[in-house]
Amino acid sequence: MIIKSFEIDKKKFNDQNFFLIYGENEGHKREIIQVIKNKLERDVESYDETQILNNNELFYEKVFNQSLFEKEKIFVINRCTEKIHELIENILEKNISDVKIILNANILEKKSKLRILFEKDKELIIIPTYKDNSITLVEIAKKFFYNYKISISQETINLLVSRCNGDRGHLKSELDKILIYINDKKSINLEEIYKLTNLAENISINELVDTSLSKNSQKTSEILNESNYKSEDGILILRIFLQKAKRLLSLYEKQNSNLNYDSLINDYKPPIFWKDKPIVKRQLENWSKSKIKDLIANINKTEIFLKKNSSISLMLVFNFIYETSNKS
Repeated sequence: MIIKSFEIDKKKFNDQNFFLIYGENEGHKREIIQVIKNKLERDVESYDETQILNNNELFYEKVFNQSLFEKEKIFVINRCTEKIHELIENILEKNISDVKIILNANILEKKSKLRILFEKDKELIIIPTYKDNSITLVEIAKKFFYNYKISISQETINLLVSRCNGDRGHLKSELDKILIYINDKKSINLEEIYKLTNLAENISINELVDTSLSKNSQKTSEILNESNYKSEDGILILRIFLQKAKRLLSLYEKQNSNLNYDSLINDYKPPIFWKDKPIVKRQLENWSKSKIKDLIANINKTEIFLKKNSSISLMLVFNFIYETSNKS
């Protein structure tokens, strides 16, 4: 059953257990999911689709074997694709009533099996989101500055909105940043907004790649959830993966039976920065030479696929990253 986003506040959702929120507006989706969570008032567990599909038996156990001593739960599954369709159908067959499942998906085509499933069944809730237009974002910004009694010109608001790529989530992140910056000031000008919104707010891509290659899946997940990468960052992330993977392969090719990892890293040319040495050692411990070769081939395949599917580039890269950090 399709529900418009503006109808959310009027609904109770006590009798519905499955929700699919999809579209390209990440900020709006987060708002909708938060509203649903607040209405249901349950404990929440969040996962990425890749985590679920890599260990679906564990997820089935969590859903079907809810303890009598546990509070009823909401399971939020982020970055969903068509791959989750079969798992959801399997759960639907069991007629669960004590858990709620919220799926957060990117753009879904009309012929999507997942989308069709939710649209046709009256017991399932599907909520589409679309990019915010500039009028909507301007109104959100105006309301913010009015509530905090901050003087700002229309030209400055227009600049702020233009930096947000049609996503209220990006706008709200910028507004939070502005609130911290102005402190007790009662006005902000165009130049200040330009400098503030031009600051790099993402966690370094280098850190993301190093964490994934170190097989620290929890930290990798935290970085992805806390950062605001854009679609054009996808190729850059893969290129840095390729660069670091080739360095690991080069290290392995220079290794002989008498050379331990520390000596190998210390003797490497060009020299590895001292802060990076423990990270590189951890990566060598987690990857064999043959696995690194497989990884390099996989990076090249992913980049080719990325260029052919630019509309879902970030989702493809995130799936690649999760698979890399969780690979045994």
